[in-house]
Amino acid sequence: MSDHAMQIEPRFDVDDIEQIGAEDEAETFIPPVPRVSIQAFCETADTAKMLQVAAEDRRMARAHTNIQSSGIDGAISFYREAPSPNLIIVELIGGPDSILENLARLAEVCDSGTKVLVIGHVNDVLLYRELVRRGVSEYLVAPLSTKQVLQSIAGLYGDPQAEPLGRVLAFVGAKGGSGSSTVAHNSAWMIANNLGTDAIIADLDLPFGTAALDFNQDPMQGIAEAVYAPDRLDDVLLDRLLAKCTDNLSLFSAPGNLGRDYDLEPDAYDRVLDVVRANVPAVILDLPHMWNGWVKHILLDADEIVITAEPDLANLRNAKNIFEIVRQGRPNDRPPRLVLNRVGVPKRPEISPKDFAEALNCEPAAIIAFDPALFGTAANNGQMIQEMAANAKPLEAFAEIAKALTGRSEPSDKRRSLLAPLMARLGSRKKS
Repeated sequence: MSDHAMQIEPRFDVDDIEQIGAEDEAETFIPPVPRVSIQAFCETADTAKMLQVAAEDRRMARAHTNIQSSGIDGAISFYREAPSPNLIIVELIGGPDSILENLARLAEVCDSGTKVLVIGHVNDVLLYRELVRRGVSEYLVAPLSTKQVLQSIAGLYGDPQAEPLGRVLAFVGAKGGSGSSTVAHNSAWMIANNLGTDAIIADLDLPFGTAALDFNQDPMQGIAEAVYAPDRLDDVLLDRLLAKCTDNLSLFSAPGNLGRDYDLEPDAYDRVLDVVRANVPAVILDLPHMWNGWVKHILLDADEIVITAEPDLANLRNAKNIFEIVRQGRPNDRPPRLVLNRVGVPKRPEISPKDFAEALNCEPAAIIAFDPALFGTAANNGQMIQEMAANAKPLEAFAEIAKALTGRSEPSDKRRSLLAPLMARLGSRKKS
């Protein structure tokens, strides 16, 4: 591997090298890593363990990762007999001269085009500059967090000039009828219309979805056409299948009929979500209350999860089960957000919000009081709560949910997203 085999532009100023890994990355968005091969060669047990945890993260699901504890000598020996992968991660012990010498040995046996991420134990600006000059893709200083490594790997395969991938926000009810769809739809409305973020609601309850009813839409086509022919889905077909609700909000509606059996594979929605999130900053998933392979797959792969529950024992049991499996399957992500809905039903014994939240070891993201007249009228009219009553109390809860999911409290100067021309086409088509 020559000096030109690995080409990289610095992803941060060299003067900031002491800040590598210093930031709190708890809320940092990390996009999924594409289908690449990654091989890691570690010198220390701590680094090997950390990389193994990273390899098991949901964002690494498409990458093929192999981790060895044979260090730089093992890497050189291995690549004398085998082609190098898309990315090599190598941990190097020693000072700057030793690191550069070992990288020169590795370069002799690696293929052109291979990216190299070096994990070192020396925090040195001059060393970093020399590594960049020699084509090293990234240099990280141990000890590292799992999120730092995930962010670095994802960053190596992202186009800095491209629009960022949209965030997938999954809403699910702890129990059937808990109001998860209502919470999802009204939260999406707030994200799109109050915060000015382009958003798409995807109704994944194919036989019984209510999103089209709630937004007073009657589209001829929707998400089923995309799910059952994922290879055909592109920006043009997405344009045809979306129904426009507002300037910033579109709907991927469910068929809402029982004309077919909706038996789906665990990865059935992967292609659909890849296309949608490439076109819009926020993708709101309205999940049905069921438990099967594809629901679990989507929950574990989403960027944010919102669980809506009523304050009773069955909801608490189910919410606790969902929290536990999500926490186990997503150790590097924040836990789900809890929304307590229909709180204060007259004469109904309830678990207090405080006790409910303590049982789940979380704080409620929002508490929505029981108001059957307001919500019932909105549902029957096909309207959102803000359309019905601009000063309604539940709007505070939906605003809090939208703020928590987007990290924003006010509209920002909106950069032109890939969805902008799509929205314009939808608008002109609706008028014609």
